Amino acid sequence: MKFGGRVVNDVTVASVDCQAETSIGSATGFGSMTMGVAWAWPDPDLTADQKLEIVLELMERLVELFNDSALAGHPLDICHQLAEQRSAIADQIYMERGLGETIPELAILLAASPIEAAIFDAHGKSNGQSSYALLGRDHLPGDLSRFLGDDYRNVFLDELIRPQPVDQLPLYHLVGALDPLTDADVQTPVSDGLPETLGQWIQRNGLTHLKIKLDGDDLQWDADRVARVHAVATQTRPDLGDGWSFSLDFNERCRDEDYVLQMLDLLQRDAPEALRCVGYIEQPTHRDLTRRPAITMHRVAESLPVVIDESLVDLHSLRTAIAQGYSGIALKACKGHCEAILLGAVAVREGLYLCVQDLTCVGASLLHSASLAAHIPGVTAIESNGRQYCPQGNQRWMEGFGEFFEIRDGRVPTARLAGPGLGYGDDPAWESDTA
Repeated sequence: MKFGGRVVNDVTVASVDCQAETSIGSATGFGSMTMGVAWAWPDPDLTADQKLEIVLELMERLVELFNDSALAGHPLDICHQLAEQRSAIADQIYMERGLGETIPELAILLAASPIEAAIFDAHGKSNGQSSYALLGRDHLPGDLSRFLGDDYRNVFLDELIRPQPVDQLPLYHLVGALDPLTDADVQTPVSDGLPETLGQWIQRNGLTHLKIKLDGDDLQWDADRVARVHAVATQTRPDLGDGWSFSLDFNERCRDEDYVLQMLDLLQRDAPEALRCVGYIEQPTHRDLTRRPAITMHRVAESLPVVIDESLVDLHSLRTAIAQGYSGIALKACKGHCEAILLGAVAVREGLYLCVQDLTCVGASLLHSASLAAHIPGVTAIESNGRQYCPQGNQRWMEGFGEFFEIRDGRVPTARLAGPGLGYGDDPAWESDTA
């Protein structure tokens, strides 16, 4: 898969189990996440293997921190307290290895994410309830001000997060920059039994939502790509009419806001029907919000929602992004369950555009991401591309959750994720969980 000028050919999945004891009982929770270091840590001076090794070492040390902490209580409190110590551990690794730059906050969040998922999952299972049903005041005393500041005094999490998932959500299918759209685009067939072209994927899964990867440095190519995707989509499913929904992902490669506006103008001129299908735009420019002069998105946001993604690492970064013109946020399970829940609550209360995206999530990590999307009001679709690019990672979960990986009618049956913990039950083959 090509994104942000990089091509990724493999993924590593890290998984964690957590034993919890409550007054109700004991249970083992399970957390899993794709270690997407190419996205979380795009430093060209380190190889992908070096970055992966460091992130996995950081994850192991964070597990030790949790085991040594003797903290007890609600997972939100535990994860919030442990988060305050993560940077110090990352800095220690930085010093030991003599790295040229500090470990990015995104990479730190990525390393901690399967740990947080396991903690929340264990807590819910040991209480025999959904983790989302345990966010109410009877299980999580106090308001949100201790996590989010004075603006959230007398505001409670159960007012903003659903205790039960919505029944179903549409699926966002990824159209990568290298992905063939038609038979004529296929140069080297994958021949894995799955669709080779976008048209075939639309037919197989009944798709209605498409996430389109763009170049960000070639206006005409980007506009043509969106127009071609629209043409293939409408030819394949003429029954949808204007019912298509697209998101545009430039992977931070646009030089400025003018580039985005010019590309939208090209679409308006050459393919206005394609532009009408665009629902939102993902972070178009570099993730460093402290750059001066600041690159704002006020003018783009007048036409379409613009969501912050790579720059979103905490509440401060969210406030900075909003001040610079962003009008929505992209939540990811790979940034940690604690952050996703809290920033999702902020987005719901403050009326921001909301989407939940994945990181080529497979197996439990995709189910975790889907569960987040289904419990946060305002999220309208689920992103899932692991089924496209590394379907073998889903095989262990096909028997119990096949409809999450082999989509029908373009929708995901999220009502299935209402069970104890994070909703996906026990890992079907924990002892073989290495990918």
